[in-house]
Amino acid sequence: MAGKEVTVEEVIREIEKDTVFYNQSGGGASFSGGEPLLQHEFLTEVLKECKEKNIHTVVDTTGLTSPQMLESISAFVDLFLFDLKTLDDAKHIEFTGVSNKQILENLRHLADSGKEVIVRIPVIPGFNDDPVQIRATGSFVSSLGNVREIHLLPYHVSGLEKYRRLGMKNEMHATHPPSADDLSVIVKELRKHVSSVCIGG
Repeated sequence: MAGKEVTVEEVIREIEKDTVFYNQSGGGASFSGGEPLLQHEFLTEVLKECKEKNIHTVVDTTGLTSPQMLESISAFVDLFLFDLKTLDDAKHIEFTGVSNKQILENLRHLADSGKEVIVRIPVIPGFNDDPVQIRATGSFVSSLGNVREIHLLPYHVSGLEKYRRLGMKNEMHATHPPSADDLSVIVKELRKHVSSVCIGG
């Protein structure tokens, strides 16, 4: 195991070290992972403390959780970064092992509740970068009411060395990062549906 166990108080003390920077930049505390909601109870307590101290909060999530769990933290989250891999449920199951139905329902619920949400799409060649999927994704996001921003996260190969060191088989060893031209086409299509689209973020 890598890492260490910490208390809510220890995390808050670490976050507060950058309070001056938050005040100057408008930033705050971001919680990602992995999936931060896998430690739901701990995350909730940290988020509550942040809100009591007027620290802006961001949760980066796959959205694969119960509606009740998402609702329970929602009041303490200023911004959700919501991962959206594909609208194709069969393809989502094939590549991730789980259905995307609850994920899409959770995303729509957050949008309908008026929460600030940025959709983040990992662009993976051969998986979700074809024109039909991109067009459908743009149309879906545009139907979400207050969601007006998409961040594209291009697939990268920085994890290849980790697989080698761990002696694990990398099922995506033949997948290459999308080209600048390919990303430009995707951005152009998505901007037909959503006003703000950027690469990275």
